[in-house]
This record gives sequence, C-alpha cells and structure tokens, in this order.
Amino acid sequence: MTADMESAPPALCRLQLGTELRRLRLESGHKAGAVAKRLLWSPSKITRLEKGENAIVELTDVMALCAVYGADAETRSTLEGYAVVTKTRRDWWQSPKFRPVIRPSLKAFIGQEATAERLHTYQPEFVPGLLQCEPYVRAIHQATIMGLDEDDMDLLVTVRMTRQEVLRRPNSPLKLTAVVNEAVLRREVGGADVTRQQLGYMIDMARLPNVRLQVVPFKAGLHPAMNGQFTILTFRNDAGLKPLLYMEKLADAWVLREDHTVARYHDAFDELQAVAASPRESLRMIDQAIKEL
Repeated sequence: MTADMESAPPALCRLQLGTELRRLRLESGHKAGAVAKRLLWSPSKITRLEKGENAIVELTDVMALCAVYGADAETRSTLEGYAVVTKTRRDWWQSPKFRPVIRPSLKAFIGQEATAERLHTYQPEFVPGLLQCEPYVRAIHQATIMGLDEDDMDLLVTVRMTRQEVLRRPNSPLKLTAVVNEAVLRREVGGADVTRQQLGYMIDMARLPNVRLQVVPFKAGLHPAMNGQFTILTFRNDAGLKPLLYMEKLADAWVLREDHTVARYHDAFDELQAVAASPRESLRMIDQAIKEL
C-alpha cells in the first residue's frame, strides 16, 4: 500500500475503487448483470461497489472482479490496497453512534463531501450547512424534524458541526463557494439572538481563504436557480471522479451524475455568481442585516 493511500480517507478509497472497477468492466466488455451471474452475486452488489456505497469492501470481491476483467498485476495491487483501507479504517460518519440519525442518502453525500476538492452550493432558504453555527443547526432541526428526542438532537448537531472540518483539513481544505438568497439573511431562525450569532458566524467563515460567499439581493429579480437549492461537488483530477450534482427536498435527496445535467447546473451557478453581490458587498449586506436585528 502506498503512503498516499495510507493517508487517504476511506471514503475517497471507496470512490476511487468503484470508479476503477467500473472502468475495468467497461473496457473488458462485460455487462454488470453477466458479471453478477458469473460470480453468483446480485446485480445490485455490482452497482454498490461501482458507486462506492459499501462502507467495507471485501478483498476477495475485488480479487474476483479483477480476475474476471483480466486486470494486470499493478492494477490488482492498487485496487486491493483500496479494499484494505476500507477494512482497516472507518470514516467518522460510519460510527455506530450516528447510525440512528444519518439516513443513507446523507451518509453517501457526507462521504462525497469529505473527498471533494470543490463544493459549489446555492441555498435560497437556509444558511449552507458548512456555514451554520451550532444554535442555528439546533433551531432548524427543532423546526423541521418532529418528535426528535434530546439525544438524537445532540447527535445531529454533532454531525453537522463535524462536517465543517473539511474546510480546515490539513494540506487540502475544501474550496467552498456558497451563494445564498437575501431571504437567508432576513429570515429569523431560533429568534433574533440566534440569527445574529449565525450571521456573524457566516462573516467569520467567509474570511477563510478557501471560502467564497455571495448573496443574491432581492433587487436582482429572476435568476437561474428559482427552482431551488443545489450543490455541485468536484473532485481532484487524479481521483478519476466526475463532478456530481446533489439535490435535496423535504422527504428525499438524490445524486445526479449525467454530464449534461451537471454542466447545466454549473452554467446556472456561474450565472448566479454574476447576478449576486460581490463577496465584499455580500459581507456588507450581512453586516447590515445584523444591525437591523
């Protein structure tokens, strides 16, 4: 196992392993269903492996797929190394204590967020999760999740705040570009005191060199994201992973990977940045909202 692999987060190893397994299958001309039938697996097992959805990947599964695809010795060694990482190290969100409060779609997104190089997000109603302070997180969950007991509330808050570590990770912090609607600044969440604290926290976070924050003012009128929030994740070139689009609604969330769809949202995000206030003017708008509270 290489030194780079030893220091890589398990989530990244799973994603890279899945990407390579899919590449090998396609290059060798095999269909997923035929491979599953040959190995006496369910077709969904192939899908989960190729999407990096399994928390742990069995070394024997990787060896079997490499044999079917005719992978060379160097490739087999690399992919087996990825599998070993998933067996010997665990990402923080895979801890059993978080299992009751992290739904599968969110767990998958956290894994992708933790391995991304860049994250572009538009939020029309809430402060983006990576820029939320603890009291704001608590107020949102109290308002949107009915019947949540105090222990689960504390776990959800811990999950949200721990996710923010990607903005301060050593060597390669996540580069975040967030665009929010002016309504985010004006909507009181948890009362005036909590809202003031949250707006001040946004200003502090926006001063990080890897964070860019812009506000779309009401006076901008119609814009390309009137249909709602979205997030685009982009990965390192050497990760071999395509950008993906994450969208979340009240009762569901999903990931889209089609090139033309992701490109369309990239274009929309560029247009949003063009109509939004500059980062400096956006901070002035946030400061003004604090004063008006």
